[in-house]
Amino acid sequence: MIIRKATTDDIEILRKLYEELEKDAVRFQPEHFVMSERDDDFFAHIFQSENQDILVAEIDEKVVGFAHVMILEQKRVPCLKPEKVIYLQDLDVSEDLRSQGIGAKLIEASKEYGKANGADFMRTQVFPQNVRGMQFYERQGFAEKMKTIEVYL
Repeated sequence: MIIRKATTDDIEILRKLYEELEKDAVRFQPEHFVMSERDDDFFAHIFQSENQDILVAEIDEKVVGFAHVMILEQKRVPCLKPEKVIYLQDLDVSEDLRSQGIGAKLIEASKEYGKANGADFMRTQVFPQNVRGMQFYERQGFAEKMKTIEVYL
């Protein structure tokens, strides 16, 4: 398996992987998520950006998973340390290949990407209903630091 930056040649398989990811999002939080189509502009924006990339996992020349990562500056608030964060926007491994270490390799590559870009720590979000996802992230060294709460108006 190799991990590399995605290119425009990967867009079609990335669309399929995003569809898998969105099905999970709709299942976990239908009040916030709908199925969508990731158009070429979506990918062009990422590929042309200076602060984000998509890393792909490839086995036998076939993309089987991805991590969408962003390098962000911590909010400028007096009580917050001026740190950089690598934010894991999205992560997906083809459903039929999960639990084989591919996601772990994508996390490892994302951490290295963050270090290379001056990030101090890595952050992501996981649905509270996604118990398997939370267990996966905990195995990768993530720990809950804050809870997001909301109320409908």
